[in-house]
Amino acid sequence: MGEIYVAYEYWFAAFQLIFAMLGMGATLTVSDFNDILKEPKAVTIGTLIQLVLIPVIAFLFIHSLGIVGGVAIGLALVASIPGGTTSNIFTYFAKGNIPLSISITAITTLACLLTTPIVLSLLITQYLPSDFRMPTPQIIREIGFTLLLPLAMGMAFLRLVPTMAQKFSKWCIRLSLLGIVAIVVGSSAAGRLDMEAFGTQNLLWVLLFIAAIGLVGWVAAKLLSLSTADSTAIEMEVIVRNVNLAILIKASMFPANIDRGDNIGDMVLFTALIYGALQMLVAAVLIFYKRKTRS
Repeated sequence: MGEIYVAYEYWFAAFQLIFAMLGMGATLTVSDFNDILKEPKAVTIGTLIQLVLIPVIAFLFIHSLGIVGGVAIGLALVASIPGGTTSNIFTYFAKGNIPLSISITAITTLACLLTTPIVLSLLITQYLPSDFRMPTPQIIREIGFTLLLPLAMGMAFLRLVPTMAQKFSKWCIRLSLLGIVAIVVGSSAAGRLDMEAFGTQNLLWVLLFIAAIGLVGWVAAKLLSLSTADSTAIEMEVIVRNVNLAILIKASMFPANIDRGDNIGDMVLFTALIYGALQMLVAAVLIFYKRKTRS
């Protein structure tokens, strides 16, 4: 399994991301985005936090704590990507504003076509090998073909075959989750997920980063007097990142090689996967708290 995963790492990542976006698209219609016009304040705040504040926090976080190498690249990568599709589901469970969550996810997903390569270039150039070249055109193509195109195809499926869209979405999400499991199992079998090598301190940095961006999202929403439902949606969008996309970009930037160790690439992958696991735990706690306080 380890050798197969290393040989096809990129396609494992592409598989799970494409099906995740197909599944999300099959739940959306154009009318879902009318909220952008109805509530421009909340949408604007959530979008600016995602595209501007989080990369700034990542920059300050990495440099103030002296984080270097693959962990620094991994955190920068997480900061450069949009919110994840599961943020919409978590917003629902936390009794937040679901249309707002969907709108912010859609806008930041479109925007990341340009912002992700820019943020990565600004944040992590100094941590890369001297001969490394940022694959910006490839990253843009991947975002277009594995993120935006499947999203549009899912929306088209809902419009053309509405009676089957819900079932289609569920199966796509299940296949995407299967892809994540395959990535974790394949990486472990290849000896690339070494918790001891990652270290407790790096685990703490990732957890603190989640806490920092979550706190900023909460404070910004409170200072600008957003409703509890809007604040909840923004907090979920900020915390729950599209780790699927991070894994795909990592596979593009640092392709796995069965014949040699790739410490930087492995640390980037582990940082993204650890963030993905911790964000679920933090989101679950937030859901419990929000439901309890609003019951």
